[in-house]
Amino acid sequence: MRCTPEAVAAALRDIDARHLRRRREIAGDGRINFCSNDYLGLAQDPRLADAMADAARLHGTGAGASHLISGHGSEHESLEQDIAAFLGRERALVFSTGYMANLGVLGALADRRDLLLADELNHASLIDAARLVRSPQNLRYAHADADAARALLGAHAPTAAADGAGAFVITDGVFSMDGDVAPLPALAAAAAAHAAWLVVDDAHGIGVIGATGRGSCEHFALSVREVPLLIGTFGKALGTFGAFVAGDAAVIELLLQRARTYIYTTALPPAVAAATRRALDIVQSEPWRRQHLHSLIEHFRAGARQRGLQVLESATPIQPLILGSEVKALAASAQLREVGYRVTAIRPPTVPAGTARLRITLSAAHTPEQIDGLLSALEQACT
Repeated sequence: MRCTPEAVAAALRDIDARHLRRRREIAGDGRINFCSNDYLGLAQDPRLADAMADAARLHGTGAGASHLISGHGSEHESLEQDIAAFLGRERALVFSTGYMANLGVLGALADRRDLLLADELNHASLIDAARLVRSPQNLRYAHADADAARALLGAHAPTAAADGAGAFVITDGVFSMDGDVAPLPALAAAAAAHAAWLVVDDAHGIGVIGATGRGSCEHFALSVREVPLLIGTFGKALGTFGAFVAGDAAVIELLLQRARTYIYTTALPPAVAAATRRALDIVQSEPWRRQHLHSLIEHFRAGARQRGLQVLESATPIQPLILGSEVKALAASAQLREVGYRVTAIRPPTVPAGTARLRITLSAAHTPEQIDGLLSALEQACT
């Protein structure tokens, strides 16, 4: 795009013409929020606020520097140890955001010779991370299709290996817009057959799925051997902010040495790290939150079926209702807003063309009565 006022105005007109302009809304407007990623209802928990306040009084409000200068403190160190223990991995590294974690992992470990094989519906941060490697072998496989991934590995991994290059299979654990779970056992087997690294971003799985809330790897009983690199965030089920990468100690040490998005940015505020540690404690000591969440998911899906609402197949808190056109999705979102519910319309390029939707997300903070109210409003707005 040319850098002129006219070009900027034309670009905005084009966005408007396609009904794709994004608009921010102020949170806390009294509407019941059904589009938050606060899956366990911890973002407003006073115990996290207390932990943050206590740590801020002790350590200050900011880290003051990057981790490798003077910003790495006792709260960061303890959080990394807690995360590693929670996930049963040797070591973890805390990043400022999930986006930075994904960019950092591939930027540190992959190079232009490597084969990068990614699910076509991966999160934008994984897509951008693969692009930044600038490998000519940056390939996509059909969504959640392990056979397609296996075929591509078979066709391309031997050539990469012959050239001294490696291979990476890259996927979300739980897909953020569809709510389905990646076929990790089959992907792990395919990756192992070709000495490829399986990289899993489990931002929407940690705290939510698995027998004890340890995410997609626990759900499928996969160890660090099958999934060498596990990425997750704190801003979803844990209710705070930041992210991590967990794996073997040597791999995490290599990330610490090479990941530019870790090295060249200010460390997470220690108070946020303290609040995240408290959230981890609650996740482990209050399994009722996860159990209540899954009962609400079942309640919502049963009610949707009764009302003829065609939500996608998903056993996670992400319950997408495909409406097709951007106009329909925007209109339904606006109608829900009028009757007291916040459900954002999701449109391309976040989702593929023709699949504009309402992305309904459930939380342990919701009640069955609120779910019933939403279902009635959805029936009016979408059928």
